[in-house]
Amino acid sequence: MLIKNVTVLTMNSNKDIIENGVVVFDDDIIIDIGEESIIKNYPNHEVIDGKEGILIPGFINAHTHCSMIAFRSLGDDVPNRLKRYLFPLEKMLVDKEIVALGSKYGICEMALAGVTTFADMYYFEDEVAKSTKEIGLRGILGETIVDFIAPDAKKPYEGLEYCNWFIDKWKDDNLIIPAVAPHAPYSSDTLHLQKAFYLAEEKDVPIIMHIAEMDYESEKYMNEYNLTPVQYLDSIGVLNSRMLGAHLIKVNDEDLEILKKREVGISHNIGANAKGAHGVAPAYKMYNMGLKLGLGTDGPMSGNTLDMFTQMGLVAKIHKLVNNDRTIFSADQILEMATIGGARALNLDKKIGSIEIGKKADLVLVETESINMQPIYDYYSVLVYSANSSNVSTVIVDGKIIVKDKALLTQDYRSLSNEFKKIKDRVMTIANTL
Repeated sequence: MLIKNVTVLTMNSNKDIIENGVVVFDDDIIIDIGEESIIKNYPNHEVIDGKEGILIPGFINAHTHCSMIAFRSLGDDVPNRLKRYLFPLEKMLVDKEIVALGSKYGICEMALAGVTTFADMYYFEDEVAKSTKEIGLRGILGETIVDFIAPDAKKPYEGLEYCNWFIDKWKDDNLIIPAVAPHAPYSSDTLHLQKAFYLAEEKDVPIIMHIAEMDYESEKYMNEYNLTPVQYLDSIGVLNSRMLGAHLIKVNDEDLEILKKREVGISHNIGANAKGAHGVAPAYKMYNMGLKLGLGTDGPMSGNTLDMFTQMGLVAKIHKLVNNDRTIFSADQILEMATIGGARALNLDKKIGSIEIGKKADLVLVETESINMQPIYDYYSVLVYSANSSNVSTVIVDGKIIVKDKALLTQDYRSLSNEFKKIKDRVMTIANTL
């Protein structure tokens, strides 16, 4: 297949831009990139006319819980929301069917918004994997491990057993990368955090965890160990390059040096963190230190969206505001975080995250004909500050067209919307008791 008549933002190490560009891929691999003159070398390739759009690598949502879309708009302004509201709600409502429905709907939203890869942790993660495969995205998926009885665990830490089974089931899939996902330091004891770490080592899979997100988390480890959460995790030997840490808001300079030394990947989840009033992670400092920094939406009950365009704009604006410096986090750096940065954080940068020969054909075409897209003087700026998910025209994952002419080809999301309407009364009845 060949895509022509586009401006290609490669996001390679030089951030090369090719105007009137062409990208050629066979099956799932990019085989050529160049200007219009290379078209003659591929007379038998199917051609997609990009209509002067912008071609970018697919967005990588580095942290989410997509199934939680089933509870979007519930408890948005509730204090102490996680422990007082969310955990009880999940205990009463989350089952295999809710996760199957929620994950399908959430993955549809991501696909239509140009997300081609996402990292997810939740319960019944096998259902998330099946939904991911059905719709055709790429997923790094971890079963949540907690120290209490969970929707799919009849006893504390039973998620470890589920993880073991889940990894063996999906480890050889071309789109699914199974992971181990202890929820957070404060929801697992030292022994089980280490067990989760050793399982990830044994199976050679990623490990995903919330780290340094909550004030009470920081207080716990300072009171008990005189350490920050990052220092505590390092002291028990569970930080290394296979770790993807979500949030990392409550960190100091020593923590950042540890994260750099251990090559920990980071997901910056600006929208959910701002909405939850948790604070602003020092992402610009992380970026300048060369940490493996990606961008995530968090769950759609926390941030209310799975749209990376919204997060790119928020990162730029909030960091400029809190640093009182409009020059920081340039638009190209923001797009980097949402693409190749996420790939680095997930140790997938040799495979995805940029448009380069030999990499996977995970591509997003953003049309430039809509009223919000003109004039264009700076391609990066228009993507970060002007574009939105409605401008996503075509999405290709692993060489297959998932979205064409702004329509999702692999799932009817409207029928899923109707399923949510059927369970609305039951969900609201339970939510109103909390």
